[in-house]
Amino acid sequence: MAAAPIDLRSDTVTHPTPAMRRAMADAEVGDDVFGDDPTVNALEARAAELTGKEAALFVTSGTMGNLVSEMAHVPRGGEIICGEGGHTILHEAANHAVVVGASMRTLPWGPDGRMDLDDIRAAFRDPTDVHDPITSLVIVENTHSDSMAQPLPPEYIRAVGDVARERGVPLHIDGARLFNAVVALDTTAREMLAGADSASFCLSKGLACPVGSLVVGERDFIWRARRARKMLGGGMRQAGILAAAGLVALSDGPDGMVARLAEDHANARRLAEALATLPGISGLDPTQVRTNFVLFWVGPPGATPTIAHSTAFLAALEAEGVLMIDFHDGRVRAVPHYGITAADIDRTIDATRRALSVAFAPDKELARV
Repeated sequence: MAAAPIDLRSDTVTHPTPAMRRAMADAEVGDDVFGDDPTVNALEARAAELTGKEAALFVTSGTMGNLVSEMAHVPRGGEIICGEGGHTILHEAANHAVVVGASMRTLPWGPDGRMDLDDIRAAFRDPTDVHDPITSLVIVENTHSDSMAQPLPPEYIRAVGDVARERGVPLHIDGARLFNAVVALDTTAREMLAGADSASFCLSKGLACPVGSLVVGERDFIWRARRARKMLGGGMRQAGILAAAGLVALSDGPDGMVARLAEDHANARRLAEALATLPGISGLDPTQVRTNFVLFWVGPPGATPTIAHSTAFLAALEAEGVLMIDFHDGRVRAVPHYGITAADIDRTIDATRRALSVAFAPDKELARV
């Protein structure tokens, strides 16, 4: 019998833990639209406690979490400052324009994933100029995906928040993998978000829940976000069945999933250290692998990597029983997560070596692309 594929496409492919399944089966539920679901209420209270915010809102996804936050913060015709390549502008179906009615002003970022503070200051529009949109929100992504999921430290978040508040604008953290940053930097979510006005974070990535994200912030903001969720059709009624898994993930006991993220980071670093030695892989500095992303280019040694190269490599790798994915800038992405073991990393290293030799053999026409 063939071994099960090793799926490193994303940490969204995780399955709920046995403890989560038990909690979901036994969950006490009610109608969440009426505020009557005790398990959802408990999850929202737990999220607010962990992040040091006044209130929280359970939503279906990270995209919905960012969208309702934008709807709660930004008036129609407002403008949002965010980093180039940010999830909110590249991977959320232009909802900032279609639903919020806002524009995005994007800024470059450095190898550490950070936008320059002076660039942020300079990006604010002149509110007295009738030609300009009114800057209404700053968004920072943490961890920062394009920089190989660099964790942005609390002091940087505070500094960006100070710049935003100088101009009377809130700071929102797209914290899809917030707890990866927390674990990598050995801090707390409360400290990480002290300088932010609001944040969203996913339960369904490294924390391994089947569905859901949370939005946190001040009570008035959460009320506006709740209204936005309703407008989007996000009233989930007996959602405690889903929220129960989140309570397990955020618990302090042995079933909690936050501290476990360190295992994913260690597996990612070990994978990166091995892959960086293989001919045909470029652009991979293992010291930059600080959380659970491994990003690299592939191609015949000495050639400029192309999309055709990554396509050929990924097909050869899948034939070896390992799944990775094209990242949006032409790199290949591998993401260790719950369910991926040290033995799986060893298999992946061996499979990658074989896939590179198959995809970029000297007699391959592709090698001359």
